[in-house]
Amino acid sequence: MVSLRQLRYFLEVVDAGGFSAAAERLFVAQSALSRQISELEKELQAVLLERSSKGVTLTPAGRTFVTEARRVLTELEGSVALTRSVARGEQGTVRLAHSSSVPFAGGLPVALRAHLRANPGVSVDVSTLSSEQQQDEVEAGRIDLGLVRLPVLRPAPSLVCETIARERLLLLVASDHALADVASVSVAALAGEPFVSLPHRERGGLSYRVAQLCQQHGFFPTAAAATSRKATLVNLVAAGFGVAIVPQSLAALAGPDVRRVALDDANADSEVALLRRRDAGGLVVALADALAGALRAA
Repeated sequence: MVSLRQLRYFLEVVDAGGFSAAAERLFVAQSALSRQISELEKELQAVLLERSSKGVTLTPAGRTFVTEARRVLTELEGSVALTRSVARGEQGTVRLAHSSSVPFAGGLPVALRAHLRANPGVSVDVSTLSSEQQQDEVEAGRIDLGLVRLPVLRPAPSLVCETIARERLLLLVASDHALADVASVSVAALAGEPFVSLPHRERGGLSYRVAQLCQQHGFFPTAAAATSRKATLVNLVAAGFGVAIVPQSLAALAGPDVRRVALDDANADSEVALLRRRDAGGLVVALADALAGALRAA
């Protein structure tokens, strides 16, 4: 196989006009340099240089190869620079996913825009996945960074799950609901209400956290006729199917047909975390820090 050393030695001989001058520039013995070029020609099965007492002259094959050798080294140098830039968090694409219960709204897009302005070589691909799906995708390397709603039921040891925010939970009811005009209510008072979101047996996230809260008050949420674990639940509340307990960031997206009611319970809160691989590069870590800062400041 042709080596990078042989390419560099060959180009140095061409640029210096001979083996002696090239050997001096490279700080190698002339015999070692000559041997490398001979091995290169043997590998290519072509004579690249005509040797004479006056120096070297490129053969037709040599003229072709010198162009290709320069191209290869230039591309390699570019690849090295790009890799170093990505490792420093300066260039590349980050694949970011967020749970629908962690709306990409408020301070998050503001922080993302500021980060991308400060790092013009970086781009971000944003998608929506459940908290459990994000863990699988990050672990498999198909996404780089996840914004999840805790709890995650099966934490993967290969991932870092960093809690970055705690949000108060609110009750959402339709504008004509009996609780629409009350200032606050306890979770215990909701035992007879139909909930438009119930936990999946194999997934954590918001619905699981809400079920935990209800069980602490002696009941499991009753399913409404129509349910959803996605942001669609806000529309189901507005249509009068039932109630929902959601974090403030999701409640903020509700329209005028939905009322927000405070919960009296001191532990009526929910946590947001960032998921990434333990071996994540600087590009991913830099974005994670920017998003974490935005949520912590909220």
